[in-house]
Amino acid sequence: MLHKVKSLLCLPLLVAGLTACQPDSRNATERRYAFNNILDIAYTPDTLHRCYGWFTDAGSWMGFTLPEKEKWVNGFCGPFSLDMFRRQWMAQSAVTVGFAEAPDESLIPDSTCYYPGELYMSAHSGKGTISQRLNFVNATTALLRVHTDHAGGLVFTGSQWGSNVTVSVEQNSVIARHSGGESVVVTFTPDIAPTSLDGNYTATLRPSKGETDVAISFFTSEKELAAGIPNVTTLLNNPEEALHANSERWEGYLQKILRTDMKPEYDRIAVKAVTTLISNWRTHRGGLLHEGIIPSHAVGYFVGFWAWDSWRFSAGTAKFDPELAKNNIRAMFDYQQPDGMIIDCIYTDPSENNARDSKPPLVCWAVDEIFTHTGDTAFVAEMYPQLLSYYKWWYKKRDHNRNGMCEYGSTDGTLEAAAWESGMDNAIRFDNAVMLKNEGYEDAWSTNQESVDLNAYLALECRLLKKFAGLLGNAFDGPDYSDKVAGYFFDTKINFFCDRRLKDGSFIEEPGCEAYTPLWTEIATQEQVDSMLPMLRDTAKFSTYIPFPTIAADNPKYNPRGYWRGPIWLDQTYFAIRGLRNYGYDELADRYTLQVFDRLNGLKEDAPIHENYGTHTGERLKAPHFSWSSSHLLMLYDDYGKKLK
Repeated sequence: MLHKVKSLLCLPLLVAGLTACQPDSRNATERRYAFNNILDIAYTPDTLHRCYGWFTDAGSWMGFTLPEKEKWVNGFCGPFSLDMFRRQWMAQSAVTVGFAEAPDESLIPDSTCYYPGELYMSAHSGKGTISQRLNFVNATTALLRVHTDHAGGLVFTGSQWGSNVTVSVEQNSVIARHSGGESVVVTFTPDIAPTSLDGNYTATLRPSKGETDVAISFFTSEKELAAGIPNVTTLLNNPEEALHANSERWEGYLQKILRTDMKPEYDRIAVKAVTTLISNWRTHRGGLLHEGIIPSHAVGYFVGFWAWDSWRFSAGTAKFDPELAKNNIRAMFDYQQPDGMIIDCIYTDPSENNARDSKPPLVCWAVDEIFTHTGDTAFVAEMYPQLLSYYKWWYKKRDHNRNGMCEYGSTDGTLEAAAWESGMDNAIRFDNAVMLKNEGYEDAWSTNQESVDLNAYLALECRLLKKFAGLLGNAFDGPDYSDKVAGYFFDTKINFFCDRRLKDGSFIEEPGCEAYTPLWTEIATQEQVDSMLPMLRDTAKFSTYIPFPTIAADNPKYNPRGYWRGPIWLDQTYFAIRGLRNYGYDELADRYTLQVFDRLNGLKEDAPIHENYGTHTGERLKAPHFSWSSSHLLMLYDDYGKKLK
């Protein structure tokens, strides 16, 4: 799925943070306070290395980190601009806090913590203790609440403003403008008057005992800034309302996803998955016309929306934030082509969008998940014509020989884009593929092989489109080959599902994760699944330390770090496990689920959820803070222990 590498991957930096966390005593019953240090994001910005992840929420385009103990600054680090094209630290810390009598005194850190939806830190000197909490109240503003037991006064200032940032003071706000157009605004309550000081600011509060609030806002343009500052003033006049809304939102997330019958360490995995998805939520900006979820905020080239990623994210969030799930789908359909195609990926700068290919069709599944959790037929009605048009596009532009079995392809005739369309960029099944021009269209090319996963997805889409048509009182008028897919792609020689060559119908016998899809979509027969079991349970092939790799682990082409040529991708592992559950292998599915939960490196601790993992080790591989892995971990958590037959 990686196509346009625009920046370097953030280098791994796992710095041990402080661990003694303190829940807010007024709200200690909130579920989030049971999940301290949910992720390690300790990082103090300097010029030596890059960060590994940020605290962000509410669709914001800014992020913060906790300071490292060894490089302590008495303030949350940031904000950092999270846009793909303007990734930069606006400041080491836009707001640091000290005691007014000794503004240059170094405080001694006591504790830091990342709770779901909240950062906390505390430090002290001989004069007393200062604690700070940070919560996002909306997509533009985070509220910093500072508490001290010292009455003598506090002093606020910024630390190491970024390059090309100029700082000015306007009334009770500090405005740090970047030459690229973005700005950070630090707004104080009326009893604190900031003043300019050598390209920075200083502000003093006397007396200081108790709490005070500071708003940290991030705007992408002067127009946004002018419109946003009055809202910040309103916020500081009544911060409790906004903090209560934040608390209610996060309590709602966790109440909806947490089970009462799971071990605490597995609850932690589910909460980490939700936290990851929400940290990758972005509000509309530029060419992204609706809010949605990006694959990973920690990696610059993943700051955009991809089609099949979006379908997974919407399915994963449907249970706890269905409105976000809906908008995530709408964002991709904003760019639906006249012929029905949904393009691969979209960005804040539309000139960077990739329309050379589509992505595997899973969107009806996502819409159905939203309907299942909301009963919202209006959303189904809104989407149905667009969904049907996209479904028909596959048969119009990706069925080379018109036999009802589709192929992955591209609009430009390149194999590169066709591999991207499969979502499995370098999968071994495409090693010998070539491109064929589809008759009648200048923008329609197919690979010379029909893919089992694509046609299994289309069979599921067909079934769900019929369901939606029935809900709406419509007549379904799309092609339907769903009853032919399982028999067509099942290779009785090896008892496994495989792609087929167009030239002679022969099977491409490179057993891989595409074979899990007919089980997940429930188009396989019970007899077929039963006959697949020996290979699926073979510890040399698919029943590995972390189960269900992308190709059989004993294949000579297997590469433990080979992207789609070996490692574990949790969407595929989920398809296999849920597929087994669909056909009555509940105990086996549960056992494999626990292998995932118990063996993925750092999953139950404070490590981020990754894009993929080592098959034989559980080691974390590509991008951290990865949304689709998080979505499928939530699904595994939700399915565990269920009997579907």
